[in-house]
Amino acid sequence: MARPDKAAAVAELADQFRSSNAAVLTEYRGLTVAQLKTLRRSLGDDAQYAVVKNTLTKIAANEAGITTLDDLFNGPTAVAFISGDPVTSAKGLRDFAKDNPNLIIKGGVLDGKALSADEIKKLADLESREVLLSKLAGAFKGKQSQAASLFQALPSKFVRTAEALRAKKAEQGGAE
Repeated sequence: MARPDKAAAVAELADQFRSSNAAVLTEYRGLTVAQLKTLRRSLGDDAQYAVVKNTLTKIAANEAGITTLDDLFNGPTAVAFISGDPVTSAKGLRDFAKDNPNLIIKGGVLDGKALSADEIKKLADLESREVLLSKLAGAFKGKQSQAASLFQALPSKFVRTAEALRAKKAEQGGAE
């Protein structure tokens, strides 16, 4: 009787692994239900945090083609399936872990590449995608302004040089 339920759970978890941009495995031992609720809110709308069974999740991850997480499935495990910006969710996990030392980030996967706990913390230190894009746009705008100033400076310098040359000739012509 339990076999179809387990197969359905594995299929659902495998779909979540396939459809997510990233997945972060954590140990939640010692956290209360209220703290887990707060953690889910801090991750934002683009992430789903689920307490999972290790054996079923390991099978689901392998079915989804993710074999690099096998060593992390020990102890009480929960997975944050991230469908949006991984940086935002990583920041939420990092900040929650600072306030609640019972949450331990074990590792994860980002676009099929395994990440250690330290790499997830480095990911959390990055600025969000929107901030990086706005900085890039600002840099492009700055370079365009510099180019426009340079192109404007050349003709005005030529005019000043020609005017100085004309004034010098006028002086020399008036002195004779």
